[in-house]
Amino acid sequence: MLKNKRYIIIILSVLLYVVTSCSTNKTSKKIVYKRVENKVTKPVQPIKEEKPTVTTAIVKKAEVFKVDLPQINREFRAAWVATVANINWPSKKDLTTEQQKEEVIKMLDMLEANNFNAVIFQARPSADALYKSNYEPWSYFLTGQEGKSPLPYYDPLKFWIDESHKRGIELHVWINPYRAHHSSGGPVTSESMVKKSPSNIVRLKNGMYWFDPADKRTQNHVSEVVKDIVTRYDVDGIHFDDYFYPYASYNGGADFPDNTTWNEYKRTGGTLSRADWRRENVNTIIERIYKEIKSEKPYVKFGISPFGIWKPGYPSGITGSSQYDELYADAKLWLNKGWVDYFSPQLYWPINSTGQSFPKLLEWWKSENTQNRHLWPGLNTVEVKVSDRTAEITNQVKMAAQILQNNVGVVHWSVAGLTKNPSMLNYLKEGPYKEKALIPSMTWIKSTPLEKPNLYINSKPSALTMNWNDSKPSNNISKWVVYSRYNNDWETTIVDGLITSETMPKLKNGKKLTAVAIKGVDRLGNESDYTAVKID
Repeated sequence: MLKNKRYIIIILSVLLYVVTSCSTNKTSKKIVYKRVENKVTKPVQPIKEEKPTVTTAIVKKAEVFKVDLPQINREFRAAWVATVANINWPSKKDLTTEQQKEEVIKMLDMLEANNFNAVIFQARPSADALYKSNYEPWSYFLTGQEGKSPLPYYDPLKFWIDESHKRGIELHVWINPYRAHHSSGGPVTSESMVKKSPSNIVRLKNGMYWFDPADKRTQNHVSEVVKDIVTRYDVDGIHFDDYFYPYASYNGGADFPDNTTWNEYKRTGGTLSRADWRRENVNTIIERIYKEIKSEKPYVKFGISPFGIWKPGYPSGITGSSQYDELYADAKLWLNKGWVDYFSPQLYWPINSTGQSFPKLLEWWKSENTQNRHLWPGLNTVEVKVSDRTAEITNQVKMAAQILQNNVGVVHWSVAGLTKNPSMLNYLKEGPYKEKALIPSMTWIKSTPLEKPNLYINSKPSALTMNWNDSKPSNNISKWVVYSRYNNDWETTIVDGLITSETMPKLKNGKKLTAVAIKGVDRLGNESDYTAVKID
């Protein structure tokens, strides 16, 4: 019993000491920090509450600082990458997976280094797929065998998207809505849509196969292909080119063989002429695709690059083929109706051409842009017929900016005109593409205003790190614009939406870092208000 009493006394003494010690520590943090300075090996818990080595500028302090930030450049700088017949990528149909990836990376590195901000990638050249499609076979141009997937397996479209986004480049998926089999696409196999859907596909005299645009099954199939891509992939745009009803030369000058659907139309009381009926078939799919994309993902752009001449004589003095009468493509109507987010007529002729004048055609298309959509002409960077192609294309880029004034841009046909012509890249990089640029915003698409980003500053003796985050994750940030001011001169950098920090020296070229700022840009191109911090 006595022994037990001794134990009780010892336990009570220990408890009294612990209570007294804890009470002392809670009432005086100064003592705690002094003990840290004396290198006490086991500091008490409050030490973890403070981080005196980090200087933090919180958002409240940042909001007090108002500045006039420089305006960021806005311009669409894109290149087409053709996969049909292995025109641009992959360079051969029997490359290994790693060789294909190496070509992608080299191409995108080149575009990034020269301040391009978009690539238009042909993921469906002819009712086939350079991605894991739910509706069509793997492309012959990818593996040399229709229906055969890459080995080792990867999804080329996803790879293109991921690598583009890492470099701040938008990826637009280019598809041909009606071409069912290309003459250079190898034999027609059991995997081909020609075999799987023969009743709405016709054979042309040049060996190509074409979907009948009037057939409802064709229209539904094109819709399903587009929705499948938009739903499953993080694309920035869907792009159609100039192939609607085929060029007459594809069928030896003979009329398009659509008697079955034309006779059915007449039998059920149709009153349009055959030409107007064909144009209406194409109009229907253009309007449908635009609305379906916006219903699924409003920020995904829909672009079309039609043949550059609507009709001869529009404007006065223009000669050449008529897409309205030959391809049954009423591209002027699509632009007038606003069924596109951007419109890239293929103006593949020189500035000084008489019958197909680049500036006259661009001015005319501008006059037809009644819905104020983006008008970004296509340029023939590969083979425009002039003695000095480099100077011509550079001048066309500058002339397009002068004519359009706001929300400017062009698309280069094709990336080969850049990869195979270093002087072209140099002219563009030292001239109109000298600074990086954001893609112009789509103001006609309804969006939620962006909130200011939260900004924190970690300061060290020779450098400063900006850390930020989106205060509202649903903002769907695509890019960040980072500003740094040295003395009174601002510098800007555009970084990918996944990046959340940037480190900069406190002294640069003899100038002192005096302020930093950040703003977000969403997938529609809208900018948030800025958050800025003054650096003492």
